[in-house]
Order: sequence, then structure tokens, then C-alpha cells
Amino acid sequence: RPFHVEPTNIVSANDDMQRVTDEASAMHKRIHYYSRLTSPADKALVAPDHVLPAPDEIYVYSPLGTAFKIDSCTDGYGKNSSIVTIFVIWNTMMGTSILSIPWGIKQAGFTSGIILIILMGILTLYCCYRVVKSRKMIPSIDTSNWEFPDVCKYYFGSFGQWSSLLFSMVSLVGAMVVYWVLMSNFLFNTGKFIYNFVHDINVTDIVPGTNGSNKVICPNAAGDHPPQNMSTMFSSGNSTGFQLFEEWWNKSQTVPFYLIAVLLPLLNLKSPSFFAKFNVLGTVSVVYLVLLVTVKAAHLGIHLEFNWFTENEFFVPEFRVLFPQLTGVLTLAFFIHNCVITLLQNNKNQENNVRDLSIAYFLVGLTYLYVGVIIFASFPSPPLSKECIEQNFLDNFPSDDIMSFIARIFLLFQMMTVYPLLGYLARVQLLRQVFGNAYPSVFHVLILNIAIVGAGVAMARFYPNIGGIIRYSGATCGLAFVFVYPSLIYVISLRRAGQLTWPALIIHIFIILLGLANLIAQFLL
Repeated sequence: RPFHVEPTNIVSANDDMQRVTDEASAMHKRIHYYSRLTSPADKALVAPDHVLPAPDEIYVYSPLGTAFKIDSCTDGYGKNSSIVTIFVIWNTMMGTSILSIPWGIKQAGFTSGIILIILMGILTLYCCYRVVKSRKMIPSIDTSNWEFPDVCKYYFGSFGQWSSLLFSMVSLVGAMVVYWVLMSNFLFNTGKFIYNFVHDINVTDIVPGTNGSNKVICPNAAGDHPPQNMSTMFSSGNSTGFQLFEEWWNKSQTVPFYLIAVLLPLLNLKSPSFFAKFNVLGTVSVVYLVLLVTVKAAHLGIHLEFNWFTENEFFVPEFRVLFPQLTGVLTLAFFIHNCVITLLQNNKNQENNVRDLSIAYFLVGLTYLYVGVIIFASFPSPPLSKECIEQNFLDNFPSDDIMSFIARIFLLFQMMTVYPLLGYLARVQLLRQVFGNAYPSVFHVLILNIAIVGAGVAMARFYPNIGGIIRYSGATCGLAFVFVYPSLIYVISLRRAGQLTWPALIIHIFIILLGLANLIAQFLL
């Protein structure tokens, strides 16, 4: 008799094979994801050779802790096309800094702000080139799995290892502090919107602002113009209930503490992989912010007056001595240097790395310019002064503004899913370096998380200025990863190869001095 197999058995065998394949693929993705969260030199989480790869999916690690998946955009061997590589770098760099760019332009002056965004983009791009080239300039060593901190360890020994850890922790903890301040802000405004809507309360008259349906407010001027008639606060309801709500729902005194109940338990989870599924919201949030800015500008119009060095009641000079505050923000806004090697390593055509990196930086700079310039130019002056532009430009729109409410909801949810990933990165980098184990005990992890959360609560309570936090942390970590280490490593490698020239030495010393001046200026202005 000829060999016969029932069709049902064939289907069953195919299903079993598919199930095994799916399980192996899922295992690979989990291992690959966690390997991106630790140092590339750490072999503990590197996927073994016998694990089935998932060629059509690739996870990308962001320096601020976001890891997101690109589906069906590879060449079948785990490599990205140039368009995907450009998008990945753009998406990685776009972060909370975008909310402070309009404020930074106001601090620097409109014309000088535009110039500084372009110049800082070019400077940080050049330093990024030096980072990408640094690994290839090490002879006779396999550096295929190295990231930039590993290069720092090679050139500077234990000092390079621990200093890169320190500055990496500054960027991570700084990001987590900014997130806590912003989450407190967004949660406060969201709760205020819901309460006012439910109780039919109108409090827009308390804060100075424009009239009409597209209202823009100046929160910092509210203290100088207290309402003379308390009845303007309410269209219905009583003042006692509103005042009680204001007492228990305060942006700096109560709301930052409410977040502890939700986020501190999440930080203590051993695995943050669940939250990585929501990181696509980061891209959605940026796209929505661009849409919001465009719609608001279309309704508000353009309000510009060029005063080159003098200040008047409604406009700021085109050039201001406070410009280093913008350069501090931009240092973090263009910061990708500690993971750019990994991002470009997944590029299918390695010969296009320089081109793709340049295009990505151009798009990032264009996005920052668009948001910053449009918000600054459309800010209604008069009747409001340009000085009213807030460090978080969403604060210039009242809590009952529908488009701003949607933006705050998007950003709040996205940040609450990214925050545990940032905490996991901080835990892995610090505890593994100090104790040799990313989870030495519940006690160690709890103490670290309490310290990080405490820093966020303290800043949200006493210094809720995201522009200030971003520029301080950006100038600090940027001094090492953007200005000093790339320049020093390039000079040392040229000297060892006997190719160092005086122009190259002078240029890179000048870059180091710029980074140092950028950091010092943050504490003087």
C-alpha cells in the first residue's frame, strides 16, 4: 500500500511546527529586547546561536529608555533600510525637549534662537560622526558589539568606565525627573478639566489671557493680576467646593505625591517588557503636537516685531545674553551619542551611515525649528508679552482647551509607560556595575527607586521648571558624551596613528571648551 497520511494530521503537524516557531521567535525577541537594555559588552543577555531569529522584527533602544519595534521593514536578515534607519534615529531623539524649544527661543531671542538651533544641530552631528568613527579606529580588536561607553573604557580605563556610567545616569535620572514634573503637570490639568466640566465651572478669567475661542494664557502673570470679582470664577456651583478641590488637587503640593502610588510599584517590577508595547505612542504624540501647533498658528496668526537689541512691553530682543539656556536644552534635544553606534549597526547599507545620520539630524532640527518658531511667532503679542511663553508651551493653553487636553492625555499615558523602562535602565546600569547583579535584592532595588522617585517629587514640588532641568542635565551629560569624549578619543587615535595635525588639535580643543562653557553658563544665567 502507498504511504497515506490523513489531511487532519498534516494540519496538526503544521500547527505544531508553527507553535514551536512562534515560541522560539518570541523567546528571541525577549532576549534581544533585554540585551538592548544592558551594555553590549555584557554577554549575559546575548541571544544564543541556537535561538531562532526573528528577521522581520527589530527592536531599537533609545537613550531615554524607549524600545520600539519595526515590523516588516527589514531585508529579511534583521537589517533596516535607510528610510527605517532615518526614522528610528528621528524617533529616538524626539523627546520632552520639544516642549521647551519655544521657551528656549524666547530666552535667546528669535533670530539668535534660529541660528543656535542650526549651529547646535551641526555641532552635535559632527560630534556624532566622531562617535561613529571611534570604534573603527581601534586596531586588532573585535569591537562589533561595542557601544560608545565601551570605547571610553578602552581609551580611559576604569575612569572612562565609571565616568561614562556617571554621565549616563545623569541623563537617565534627569529624564525621569523631567517626566515626573511633566506627568504631575498633565495629571493636574487633566483632573482640573474633568472637574470643571462635571461641575460646569469656568476659571479662565482668573489667569490673564486673550479672549475668544482660541484662548492663550499667561500663567506666570496670574499672581500680579488677582481677580477683583470672585464671581468670575464660577458659572455655576459654589466657591467652597471649588476651593476644597483646589486645596487637594494642587499641581506642586499634592499631585506629585499621588503619582507615587501608581509608579513606585511599577518601578520594582523585574521585567518592564510589557510597557515597551506602548512606545509607539511617542511617535503619535510628536505628530499630534505638530498638528496642534499648526492648527493653533492658523487661528492665532503671526505676531512678530523685530527689535534687535532693545526690549519693549510685548516683544523680546532678537539677541539676548540668556542664549546659553537654549544651548543647554539643545544639547539634550540632539543627544543620541551613547547609542548611535547600535542604531547605525542595524543599517543594511553601512556605506550610507553618514548620509542617513545627516538626514535624520536634519529632520530632527527641522521639527524643533518648526515647533519652536511657529509657537513663538504665533504667540499673541499684544495683548500678551512674549515673556509669557512657558517652559512647557502647553501651559500657555488653558486646561479646558480640547486640543491641549488630548495632547496632555497622550503624553501622560506615554510617559507613564516609558517611566518604568527608564527606571529599569537606571537599575541595570548602576546596580550591575556596583553589585554585579541588576536585581541584587528587593531592598536594594527599593532604595534606588525611592531615591529616584524622591528626586522627581522634590523637583515637581520645589522646582517644576522643565526647561531648567533639561538644560542642566543636557549640558552635564553632553559635556562628556557630546563634546569631551568624542574629541579626546579622535585626537588620541590620530596621535597614535601619527596623523595628528595642529588644525585638528585646535578644532577639537575648541569643541571641548565650548562644551565646558555651555555647562558653566547654565549656572551663571
